[in-house]
Amino acid sequence: MARGGSQNWTSGESEGRPEEQTTEDTGGKMVKETQYYDILGVKPSASPEEIKKAYRKLALKYHPDKNPDEGEKFKLISQAYEVLSDPKKRDIYDQGGEQAIKEGGSGSPSFSSPMDIFDMFFGGGGRMARERRGKNVVHQLSVTLEDLYNGVTKKLALQKNVICEKCEGIGGKKGSVEKCPVCKGRGMQIHIQQIGPGMVQQIQTVCIECKGQGERINPKDRCESCNGAKVIREKKIIEVHVEKGMKDGQKILFHGEGDQEPELEPGDVIIVLDQKDHSVFQRRGHDLIMKMKIQLSEALCGFKKTIKTLDDRVLVITSKSGEVIKHGDLKCVRNEGMPIYKSPLEKGILIIQFLVIFPEKHWLPQDKLSQLEALLPPRQKVRITEDMDQVELKEFNPNEQNWRQHREAYEEDDDGPRAGVQCQTA
Repeated sequence: MARGGSQNWTSGESEGRPEEQTTEDTGGKMVKETQYYDILGVKPSASPEEIKKAYRKLALKYHPDKNPDEGEKFKLISQAYEVLSDPKKRDIYDQGGEQAIKEGGSGSPSFSSPMDIFDMFFGGGGRMARERRGKNVVHQLSVTLEDLYNGVTKKLALQKNVICEKCEGIGGKKGSVEKCPVCKGRGMQIHIQQIGPGMVQQIQTVCIECKGQGERINPKDRCESCNGAKVIREKKIIEVHVEKGMKDGQKILFHGEGDQEPELEPGDVIIVLDQKDHSVFQRRGHDLIMKMKIQLSEALCGFKKTIKTLDDRVLVITSKSGEVIKHGDLKCVRNEGMPIYKSPLEKGILIIQFLVIFPEKHWLPQDKLSQLEALLPPRQKVRITEDMDQVELKEFNPNEQNWRQHREAYEEDDDGPRAGVQCQTA
């Protein structure tokens, strides 16, 4: 697989780096190199779902239909996804890097074209399907969590190609279309270039004369409406019905609403839902997660709190008498999560994580502390002897320069800097 020409996606490699490269422990996973992970903007420990989500966003952003000048980036994104989405290829890449992929450790690539990978991912066909049908058109639709909870209908204005009615898709007068004499109707030109003694390279390019159409029309015979293009641009309004319980990244298909081309079945319009972040709730599958701050008095003595739901109802939650809520405790309310897609009367759960807010310094006069202590569980007693050293507690600021210098000195030894301990969180 070729790497491509854009160097903005590299992970710090240089052409002169020796082949004896030590593996890196990145994100808790040992890998030979991280270039493909860097291209998709994920860690080597990323899950298949994280890799899919990263590819989806980048592929939509750099698709040639939206960014004609970013073809190289789109190619690199597709190559990275092709390897990392296949468990066997990913394992070979992690162990041997890009060179192992080039040497054929993964066998023949499943896809030879970035557009094949894109169509396969977004529900279109491969190359053979594209030859029979027009290109699919993919659009992102921004939605809120409220939209996904309640359902919504949104109107989307699209610009699409439709066959010119004046010339009926011919491009000019009847009989004016002739086979391109340069490419002999193939739409492609093949150039032979010598690259060394006894070595030649065959390069295939789009025919400049007919721009890949395989035919041409005399300028004086071209249709006045489409100027020989056979299609014209038209504005189309479609209504997108976002159903309750749909998810971020879910696709809504409009069959046959894509660009039209002569002698081809129109492609599809594919709407990809892009959920905005919510200020209160996070979604995890069918469940909703939120954080709630409570005072120390509420954590110890009980509370009543209200929660505004995504459909503008108000829930009242109450802690049980005598129950102590600890910082970080999780509680749930059943059937108050997200509606389940196609079964909107069923819902997931609402998970609440409690964050206990402690009082500020000196909030209670000294003469009242003994009264408070008498109400709380007894403190642990410590036996102090004369051979113990008593020290003073002070405020700690991790940004202090002295602390940074101390930490750098601690992390270095005679052999140079050591790798720090990596902590993984679920």
